Amino acid sequence: MKETIGYLGPKGTFTKIAVDSMFNGEVKKGYSTIPECIDAVVNNEVTYAVLPLENAIEGTVNITLDYLIQVQQVKIVSEVIIPIRQHLMVHPDNVDKWSESDAIYSHAHAIAQCHSYLHKELVKVPTHSMTSTGAAAEFVSQHPDQNIAAIANHLAAKEYGLSIVKKDIHDFDNNHTRFVVLHKDQIELTSNKMEEKGCKTTVTVTLPSDQPGSLHQVLSAFAWRNLNLSKIESRPMKTGLGNYYFLIDIEQKMDDVLIPNAITEMETLGCKISILGSYPYYLHSGNGVTLAV
Repeated sequence: MKETIGYLGPKGTFTKIAVDSMFNGEVKKGYSTIPECIDAVVNNEVTYAVLPLENAIEGTVNITLDYLIQVQQVKIVSEVIIPIRQHLMVHPDNVDKWSESDAIYSHAHAIAQCHSYLHKELVKVPTHSMTSTGAAAEFVSQHPDQNIAAIANHLAAKEYGLSIVKKDIHDFDNNHTRFVVLHKDQIELTSNKMEEKGCKTTVTVTLPSDQPGSLHQVLSAFAWRNLNLSKIESRPMKTGLGNYYFLIDIEQKMDDVLIPNAITEMETLGCKISILGSYPYYLHSGNGVTLAV
């Protein structure tokens, strides 16, 4: 029986690119919200779930992180980093008149990420927000009688039969999104389709209340063991103002000595530690775009 992969849909989104880069012939099922996707893993509707965790421009996807911590029944078992490349696309019937489009459709974030291009080249064309870039591409494909365009990725163009008329119209070339793969068990998931770039261990740390210098002591537990931290971020615990936990990414796979001893030291200080996962991470090349005109 084939495994089922849940992801934040619909088809043609960047999340679907992450799914296709990690998995092959498995059954892939799109969900409309992030909580639904995580619940599908917990309830055994799917084996894995793939969700966005952090964007280089927009920052952490808070709903993914908060719900992941709230549920506490799934683990991060792998990560793939996807370059965010936004393209302008139209129905094939409208390729010759795309520069005179009557409207442009996309997700609000995608429209914002392409502000400079739109302001310089298509400043008089109104933009309309959709629930996702994939939904925008689907809408354009269903209305060939209208001279409209969508901002989306190359997979959306392929999925919905659209023609890319202007590629890479985003403002920042270094925009990437981290997508995490979730599973009920801490079973490392590797990929034979991409080169492994390294390993991470992600933990959350809740500090003891009203103890001066506790964050410094936590960081020292990593520092003197020469454990490199690639991310530390505070998030509200949702138990009242001033109550926070810290999300920490350690640039190393869970071992038998260094990380466990650092955790023990922090617990001795009165901290509460939760391990979200220890996993490999991969960088997608982002290739696969051809121009229609």
